[in-house]
Amino acid sequence: MTIGKPPPGPALMPGGLARIWRACWNTVGGLREGLSTEAAIKQEAAVALIAFPVSFFVATNIWVWVALIGSLLLLLAIEFLNTAIERLCDHVHPERHDDIRITKDLASAGVFFAILLTGLIWIAALLARLGIF
Repeated sequence: MTIGKPPPGPALMPGGLARIWRACWNTVGGLREGLSTEAAIKQEAAVALIAFPVSFFVATNIWVWVALIGSLLLLLAIEFLNTAIERLCDHVHPERHDDIRITKDLASAGVFFAILLTGLIWIAALLARLGIF
């Protein structure tokens, strides 16, 4: 999805700030594309939106809250990377190929472990909140 050129930033943005402005615009494009076309990203974003307010009740301190939210952000980051890898593989080699399948499976395994880590963090925090752990 092409969203066009980024809008001009403030006139006083020297090189580094202009680059950051363009990078932010690229990020917006990636978020729009992922959230509009990828079922897994939509599902994980929905879970994150529901989990965010719940995290304030589950967390027993600021560090637990950071771990809860950080795990959700990490999961989304890995899912976006997995999607990018899958799309690149499809672009480079559109027909079925064992090496491409293995590459996609490896990326998918990364998402699986991110889901396990997120679940582990949330379960441990919930058990701590309930006084079980």
